[in-house]
Amino acid sequence: MEAAQEQSKPTPAFLEHTSREELAERLARDIAYVLQKAIETDGKATLCVSGGSTPKLLFRTLASQIVDWQYVTVTLVDDRWVSPDNNRSNVKLVRDNLLTGPAAAARIAPITTMDTTPEEGLDEVVQRGSELSLPFEVVILGMGTDGHTASWFPGGDNLARATNPEDGALYETMRAPGAGEPRITLTLPPIISARHLILHIEGSEKRTVFEKALEDGPADEMPIRHVLRHSDARLHVYWAP
Repeated sequence: MEAAQEQSKPTPAFLEHTSREELAERLARDIAYVLQKAIETDGKATLCVSGGSTPKLLFRTLASQIVDWQYVTVTLVDDRWVSPDNNRSNVKLVRDNLLTGPAAAARIAPITTMDTTPEEGLDEVVQRGSELSLPFEVVILGMGTDGHTASWFPGGDNLARATNPEDGALYETMRAPGAGEPRITLTLPPIISARHLILHIEGSEKRTVFEKALEDGPADEMPIRHVLRHSDARLHVYWAP
């Protein structure tokens, strides 16, 4: 397994933009086009998004796009195990910034429960996830300056299981020094099987981190490498200064 992790994959498509606003407009249009085409073909589409501060502008821009939103399900790549009205909640971020205007017609599929810990709620989250249409039409990943993506943090207690390309699990719990709260996260297989896989990053520091992630080295030290080494040219990176 370790030898397989050291094998580099072809560099994904890198789409450079002059500003955050330009990136948000371009990516929102691209996502809307893909979602609408899926709806016309399959009658529905699932959009899987990440949290953090980076996607706020994208969400607000995407919310105004012309899509048959009533046929779209929005779910999360990962979330903190906090109340859904907590400002640290990714599902709150989505509700406040994406599910507005025309996009308010979309259905939200949270990945947290009212249980005290993610370990207690994991079975229910997995059951909910089994009811979603797979593969996801679009998955949007973010990346931290430590090289984490989803809730795959360096030193995470369940990082090995979450990034196992052959594990059949859909979600995994995660606790890590850099994670703050306990987390719930998608695993590697449903992410790399997405029909359209996007990495959305901004700023010179994250570009440097991304370029380092393309280099050789242990994947667990920069967990975004698990995506880079197990996905193919379908991965598109959207970057702005």
